[in-house]
Amino acid sequence: MDDTETVFGALHLRASATHSGVLTDRISVRDYVRLAEIGAFASERGVEQRLRFNVVLEVMQHAAAVADDVDQVVSYDTITSAIDRILDAERLDLLETLAERIARGCLADIRVLRAFVRVEKLDRIPGALGVEIVRSQIGAETPRLHARAPEPDAPPSHADVLFLGRDALDGPRAAAWLDAVVTCSRPVIICIGADQPVAAARSNKSRRIGYLEIEQAALALADRDARFEVVASRTELDWAIEAGLHPIWAPARMIEAARDPAAPDASRPVALADWLSRRLDGRLLIASAEAAADLPEDAGALRLDPARPGLPLP
Repeated sequence: MDDTETVFGALHLRASATHSGVLTDRISVRDYVRLAEIGAFASERGVEQRLRFNVVLEVMQHAAAVADDVDQVVSYDTITSAIDRILDAERLDLLETLAERIARGCLADIRVLRAFVRVEKLDRIPGALGVEIVRSQIGAETPRLHARAPEPDAPPSHADVLFLGRDALDGPRAAAWLDAVVTCSRPVIICIGADQPVAAARSNKSRRIGYLEIEQAALALADRDARFEVVASRTELDWAIEAGLHPIWAPARMIEAARDPAAPDASRPVALADWLSRRLDGRLLIASAEAAADLPEDAGALRLDPARPGLPLP
C-alpha cells in the first residue's frame, strides 16, 4: 500500500501501515464541494461543475493538545482558504494544475511537511473522475515530527488597527463609525477600552481583570452590531479577516501568549492598540481626542477626528 492509499484510506489501514515507524500527525478536510468553471473541453466553458476536494496535511509535532492553544495548530482554514483562493483567482483547464496549486498553498506553512490532495469532478460521468497527488517540502531522509512547530507570526494582510474611544462610540456618530469600518476597502481591526476607566494594574490578577473588562465591552459592542466578531488570538484574527468578518480585539489571550512584560495594561487601551499594530506590522488609527494624548507624537499613529466618522485611504 503506497502513501496516498494509506493517507486517504480507513483509519485501521493507516494504523496498520504506520505502526512500525514514526506515527504522524495529520489534519484533513474531507468531501469539501465547490462549484467552479474548469476544464479544457469546449463543453466545460461557461459552465460551473461540482468539484470535490479531499486534502490531508502531515504536520510537525506541536504542544497544542497539551496547552489547548489554537495558535499552535495548523488551521483547517489553511486547506479551505487555499482551495477558495485558487478557484477565485482564475479559470483553470486542468485538475492537475489545481491540485498542484492547492498543495503549494498548504506547504507555504512551514509546519506542513506533506500535502495529499485529491480533486474530483462530480458532473462529467455517472461517478467521479479526478487526480491525486502528494507533495513534500522535505526530503525522504528528513526525520519527521520531532521539532516543535514555531508559533505563527504572519500578520493579517493589509490590516489597519483602529482605536475607537468613548467619544466616538458613545456619541451620536457611533453607528457611522461602525459603518465606515464595514465599508472600508482594507480589513480593519477595532480596539476599544473598557466601559469605565480602569485603574493601573497592581498585580497579574488585576491586570487580567482589566483585560476582561475590555473583553466585556467588546462583546457588548459585537452584540449591538452583528456585523462584528470578537477575536482573541492570532489564528482568530487571520480567520476573521479571511472570512470577511469585522474583528473587535479582546487582548488578554494574545498578550499572555506573547509573555511581553512591557505590554500595556487595560488602563491604557490606546497603548494596547499600538501594541497590537506593532505585532501585526499594521497602521494604527486613533479616533479619540483624549486617548491620542496617551501616545507620543512619534508613535506613527494617524489621529482621526472622532466627530467626523470616516477612514483614510490606504
